Amino acid sequence: MSQEDFKLDATARNDLGKGASRRLRRLADQVPGVVYGGNVAPISISVSHNELLKHLEHEAFYSHIISLSVDGVAQDVILKDLQRHPAKPVVLHADFLRIDKATRLTTHVPLHFINEATSKGVKIQGGKVVHNLTSIDVSCLPHNLPEFIEVDLGNAEIGTIIHISDLKLPSGVTSVALAHGADHDLAVATIVKPKGAAEETAAE
Repeated sequence: MSQEDFKLDATARNDLGKGASRRLRRLADQVPGVVYGGNVAPISISVSHNELLKHLEHEAFYSHIISLSVDGVAQDVILKDLQRHPAKPVVLHADFLRIDKATRLTTHVPLHFINEATSKGVKIQGGKVVHNLTSIDVSCLPHNLPEFIEVDLGNAEIGTIIHISDLKLPSGVTSVALAHGADHDLAVATIVKPKGAAEETAAE
């Protein structure tokens, strides 16, 4: 787990609809959002755009428990969905999922690829690493939620395909894809020959 302690203040709102959301973003520099999950009805909220952007600079914010205070009442949530403007550095909407510390949750966790440049397939054989996935869905209890999962390419050679089942998941963390069967064991990374090298081999 990350050592970051993420806290976010929010205000409940009753003025709903696309027009209200546009006014909220334009006039108050606030981001509309919703909090849902658990045995409590969903509520519409607004959060400071600047405060949210500051948190979004941290990768851990996307896969970490957040203490969300709505009108002074704190609750544990995770960021479940985020809508951004296609051309501007503007967040349009944010969805937060309430969590129960005794109940398993499902969320995305980013992958960190390590030892790429020093792997045999790259350094000695001149191969290239292709990242097939940049994150995976995991299931775990909130206190076991990892900030990221490492993919060690140190021993990988050209032709090596690393699948989800090859990853070393932290204790208490399981892959959602693998729970659906072996045919969901997707490739995470592959080391391939550069295009020019493949053509030279064929010519020879």
